Amino acid sequence: MTEWMKTGAACLALAMLAGCTQTAGPSLGGGGYGQPAPLTAAPTGQVYSNQLPPPPPPPVAATTAPTTPIDPAAGTPGAPTQTASVAPVTREGLVGAWRVSAGGGNCQIFMALTQWTGGYRAASRGCPGQVADVSAWDVSGSQVVLKDNTGNTVATLNNSGGSRFEGTTSGGTQISLYR
Repeated sequence: MTEWMKTGAACLALAMLAGCTQTAGPSLGGGGYGQPAPLTAAPTGQVYSNQLPPPPPPPVAATTAPTTPIDPAAGTPGAPTQTASVAPVTREGLVGAWRVSAGGGNCQIFMALTQWTGGYRAASRGCPGQVADVSAWDVSGSQVVLKDNTGNTVATLNNSGGSRFEGTTSGGTQISLYR
């Protein structure tokens, strides 16, 4: 090895050792030797505790049936009458797949909000009789009307509670539409 190589190796070794020592100069923590500065203690104060109030009661569901007027001769005052109230029929509430029972058979009808002859697009699958001709539907007041591809009424159904509709076809066959 030449003298120049020995000197270079010695300088390199010293430089490496110098990098491993601690200096008394400033550092990130400001402690002088690479140590972080001590944290300031969190302020202390008195801790209070109180009992939380009880949660509010759950909302009471409104009755769907109207009540009778207070009349002693009518029986129990405020008792629900026998007429059942049903949610209004909306087109948006009818969109989707429905099961159908008609003429002793069962099938499916899918209703969409795509405008079609006679109302909105419908597609039946495996339906018997006239119900096989359903290709459109619409809402007329509180009734669901199923129609064929020329816009003629195939069946008219009334809401019988929840997601169930009952009616008859134009030929007189009983039909149920339900989910």
